Amino acid sequence: MKYLRVLWKHSLAAEPVELLSEIDEEGFEVRKIEVFRDGQKGYASKTESERGTRLSVEPIPCLADIASDPQFVPEQISRDEFELAWEIRRSLL
Repeated sequence: MKYLRVLWKHSLAAEPVELLSEIDEEGFEVRKIEVFRDGQKGYASKTESERGTRLSVEPIPCLADIASDPQFVPEQISRDEFELAWEIRRSLL
């Protein structure tokens, strides 16, 4: 597994500004957290979802490909960092 945080620079009120993903060996999301401008969160896994968040049906591009689009700022994060965010994801729903 790998873990990714992507900051999304935009002015769309209904879209998240931060995405955290747990990605399997084949590049597919296993779990995802979306953080919105107002602090609310959406999340998804194979068994649950909240606030319209869904797992991607396409493999997630590599870090370099994501970074090639100036509206996205990706970084790899640790498993522990993702797990902490997953634990507190229900706060601020």
